[in-house]
Amino acid sequence: MNTLVIVLIAAVCLLCGYMVYGRWLAKTWGIDPKAKTPAYTHEDGQDYVPTNGWIVFSHQFSSIAGAGPVTGAIQAAAFGWVPVLLWILVGGVFFGAVTDFGALYASVKNEGKSMGLLIEKYIGKTGKRLFLIFCWLFTLIVIAAFADMVAGTFNAYTVKDGVTELAAAAQTNGAAGSISIAFIVFAMVFGVLQKKLNLEGKSEFFVGLACTVASLAIGMAFPLIGGKDAWTGFTFAYIFFASVLPMWLLKQPRDYMTTFMFAGMILGAVVGIVVAHPNMNLPMYTGFTNEKLGNMFPILFVTVACGAISGFHSLVSSGTTSKQLDKETDAKPIAYGGMLLECVLAVLTLCAIGYAYKWNAVHPDQALKGATAIFGGGIAHMIDDIIPGSYSILNSLLVLTYSAFCLTSLDTATRLARFMFQEFWLEPGETAADIKEGWKKVMVNPYFATILTVVLGILLGMNGYGKIWGLFGAANQLLAGIGLLAVATWLGNMGKNNKMFLIPMAFMIVVTITSLALTVKNQIGMIAAGGADWGPWAQTILGILLIFLAIILVIEGVQTLSRQKAAKA
Repeated sequence: MNTLVIVLIAAVCLLCGYMVYGRWLAKTWGIDPKAKTPAYTHEDGQDYVPTNGWIVFSHQFSSIAGAGPVTGAIQAAAFGWVPVLLWILVGGVFFGAVTDFGALYASVKNEGKSMGLLIEKYIGKTGKRLFLIFCWLFTLIVIAAFADMVAGTFNAYTVKDGVTELAAAAQTNGAAGSISIAFIVFAMVFGVLQKKLNLEGKSEFFVGLACTVASLAIGMAFPLIGGKDAWTGFTFAYIFFASVLPMWLLKQPRDYMTTFMFAGMILGAVVGIVVAHPNMNLPMYTGFTNEKLGNMFPILFVTVACGAISGFHSLVSSGTTSKQLDKETDAKPIAYGGMLLECVLAVLTLCAIGYAYKWNAVHPDQALKGATAIFGGGIAHMIDDIIPGSYSILNSLLVLTYSAFCLTSLDTATRLARFMFQEFWLEPGETAADIKEGWKKVMVNPYFATILTVVLGILLGMNGYGKIWGLFGAANQLLAGIGLLAVATWLGNMGKNNKMFLIPMAFMIVVTITSLALTVKNQIGMIAAGGADWGPWAQTILGILLIFLAIILVIEGVQTLSRQKAAKA
């Protein structure tokens, strides 16, 4: 099938989902355009900052996009492009967007509280403790993994036959690193200008665009050639400051500038598909079982995560985004719309995979390997067929955009980890400001929470996070199922319709428990075979703990829902 037809079908489905289902959700839940949001009622100039909808959308989308919709689609394409496309569309409209929108709205109606505090209020204190421990450990894995990805993207060196030498992509990688540094500097300049001059509308747009262009121009003109260790140090230093500095000073303006890059990437991909309209070269369907991945159920549904539904999104919606929302009516375009736009990115990635599949068959000596190369190279080669000679600069910009989204997900994950570590020590109704002395005052200190999180992220990265990375997909989707459960219990408590959550919630919990059980079984098999290092042991223990966590929270959540149903009868 022609990729242009695939994109058009996807666009129509997603637009109809937004206009029909998204509107129905907003009406059913009772979005109030006049209600004061937590950004105003708890405004502190640090985390609670009232912000216009476009900037909050930029933050939400930049944070949730990351590497997920790219890497997930690439891996799951082994089952064929049709199953992946169907899950992106169905999952995006009825699962992912509902999760993101529901988590944001529930948090806004509960003083900007995170999912953990919502669970404490509507399910129980034990549930909150277990959930926050799980989420904090989950974000540590995200921090270790994404920091490694970002530093690897900027790394200008490679090792060949035991000798370290400049890589062929040294200039491209160095430029990506220097542009990222320039982005941070110009973002802070942009943030100060916004704050002091009250920029909005056209002035905000053009100043943000000018800062973005300046960052790109300076970074590309002066690439920084550095090794992976140096870039790893820079990455961890950056996420520390991004976690503790006021939102308006760094994260908001940087996310806004990053969105210009995403818009350019989407525009370039769409132009390439519209003009070149290449055929989809991937097989439609390869069978229920894949030799490397396993069975389509549950693998497809934990692999294509961010492009369809992701638990990390619910943390972003209820953690940082809810504290910036200017008015409730912004929630639908920011959360529901942001998720569907991510579905578009996943569909475009699927088309890029198809083109890369053809390229690799014709040019085996120049095969595109790895998520970054397949995504960037697939789209860049597609456009290069239309505009000869454009491949090099397009590929560089696409790789940069990919790394920029990874860095944004990374700094958001660090800030979320800081929130959750602080919340773990709080009693119901208590805030960090209420604790005046004692050891708890240290635990809820934002600098201590951030330093501890960053240090443990560094240690996990140094000691091989890859050995437990196999649990990430299932853990992420378990988080999605628990998030759906938390919002469902809140809606039930408020006497509102929560039926739209029940099927997605049940499905995701069954998927994740099945996936975790298979992982544990496989790891036990590796241990039994002998010679296993600590990786299989860690995955086995953590997998069993996650299964028990899911069962405990599901039991408590179902009991809450049953009590709510009985109270209505």
